[in-house]
Amino acid sequence: MKYVDEFRDGTLARGIAARIAAEVQPGRQYRFMEFCGGHTHAISRYGIAELLPPALHMIHGPGCPVCVLPIGRIDLAIGLALERGAIVCTYGDTMRVPASQGLSLLKAKARGGDIRMVYSAADALKIAAAQPAREVVFFAIGFETTTPPTALAIQAAARQDLANFSVLCCHVLTPSAITHILEAAEVRAWGTVPIDGFVGPAHVSIVIGSQPYEHFAQEYGKPVVIAGFEPLDVMQAILMLVRQVNEGRAEVENEFSRAVTRAGNLAAQKVVAEVFELRSSFEWRGLGEVPYSALKIRPAWARFDAERRFGLVYRPVPDHKQCECGAILRGMRQPADCKLFGTVCTPEHPMGSCMVSSEGACAAHYSYGRFRDAGRDANPDAQAVPAAESA
Repeated sequence: MKYVDEFRDGTLARGIAARIAAEVQPGRQYRFMEFCGGHTHAISRYGIAELLPPALHMIHGPGCPVCVLPIGRIDLAIGLALERGAIVCTYGDTMRVPASQGLSLLKAKARGGDIRMVYSAADALKIAAAQPAREVVFFAIGFETTTPPTALAIQAAARQDLANFSVLCCHVLTPSAITHILEAAEVRAWGTVPIDGFVGPAHVSIVIGSQPYEHFAQEYGKPVVIAGFEPLDVMQAILMLVRQVNEGRAEVENEFSRAVTRAGNLAAQKVVAEVFELRSSFEWRGLGEVPYSALKIRPAWARFDAERRFGLVYRPVPDHKQCECGAILRGMRQPADCKLFGTVCTPEHPMGSCMVSSEGACAAHYSYGRFRDAGRDANPDAQAVPAAESA
C-alpha cells in the first residue's frame, strides 16, 4: 500500500472483520486495550467496534496526553500567567482542560492572563526572543512523541542565551503507565479490568521503538501489537492479538513496520536523554501517582526549568465528583456511563479532560458514537452500519 485511502478501504475492512470473526473461539471473551487516544479516535470514527464480533471488547486506555494532565499542573500554569505575569505558551487542546475554580487556561486568558496557543516549542522560543523584558514559559505536555522538540527548544534557548525562557515540563512516559495499569494496588482498588492484550501506540513507538514493550509480554504474559492509526491498521492489529491469545503466545508484534523499528529513533532518544531525567513520581489524571512515569529537566539545564525558576510547588486537586474521566481512563467505564456525558459535558463545554481533546474517549464517542447508541436504544434489534464501509 502506498496511499492513505488504501488503509481505509471498506471492502478490505470487512474482509479482516470476517477473519477476526472466524478466528474468535466459541465461548471465549477477548478484551484488548488500545492505550493510545489516536486509536480510540480511529475506532470511533470508522465504526470499528461495529465490525467486531460480540465476544471481542475494546477497552479505552489513558493514552491521551491532554486527558491525563492533572488539574494541579494546569493550576500551576494559570498561576504563572495571572499571578506572576508570565507569558504562558502551550498547545491548543491544553487551553481548554478544566482546572480549579471553574477555570481553564482559556478562561484565565479571558481574565487577562497572557496565555498563547502555539503549534510548537519553537514558537514559544520566538516569542521569548521578541519579548526580552517578559518571562515566557512553555507549558510542555505529551508523551514521548512531543518530548524531543521540547528538548531541542531548551538546547536552542541555551545557544541563544534566552534568559527569559523556561519550560513547565509535564512530559509523561507510556511504558510506566501500562505497568501501573497492570500491577498497581491503587488501580486494582478502583476495580479490576481484565486485559488480554494491548494495541501499542503508533507515534510513541516511532520514537522509543518496540523494545520497551517486550517487558509486558515477558513479565505479564500480555501480547502487544503496535499499530498505525488507520482503520485497517487497527483491525489487523486486533486480528494479530486474537491469534496470539488463541495460540497461547505473548509477544510484541509490529503491525506498523512501515514506521516503527525495534530500536526506535536513536537521535531523538539521545537529545531527550541529554536534557531530561526521570521523576521519581508524577500524578496522572485517573491513575494517581505513577512511579518513574514522567520527565524533569536535568540540573545542567536548570535555568530553563520553570518549576525551579519560580519556586513552584505542586498540589493535587480532585476531579469533579460526578465526572467519570478517571474511571474511563482506567478502562472501567465507557463514556456513555457518565451522567454528565452529552448533557452538561460536551466538547464545547467540557467538564472533564476526556471531552477536551479529539483523542479523548468522550470527545471521540460524542462525535462518532452517540448517535449509534441512540439508534440501538430505540431499536435494539437493528443492525449496526459499519462506518468503515464508507471510509
